[in-house]
Amino acid sequence: MNEEMKLQLKGYGLTTAEILYRMPDHPSVLQSYLWQHYDLAPDFPEMKSFLNFWREKLDGPLHSVRYVHRKLISATEWRALSGEFFIH
Repeated sequence: MNEEMKLQLKGYGLTTAEILYRMPDHPSVLQSYLWQHYDLAPDFPEMKSFLNFWREKLDGPLHSVRYVHRKLISATEWRALSGEFFIH
């Protein structure tokens, strides 16, 4: 089983964030950055960690962050089955 499937079975969902930040040399210009990662709602530890990294290490100050979160599967939607279908 791949790592993405393991995360989804643990309750992680796909989080996509549009980050608007100011250009360091031209503060009146906004630039857009798209970030996507598996994360846990409602606390979003992965996104918060990335935004903290941005604030501490990168020059472009953050303007705003818009995000969406979607669980691709949940434990109630997934179950192991065994069986075969034969098509003639």
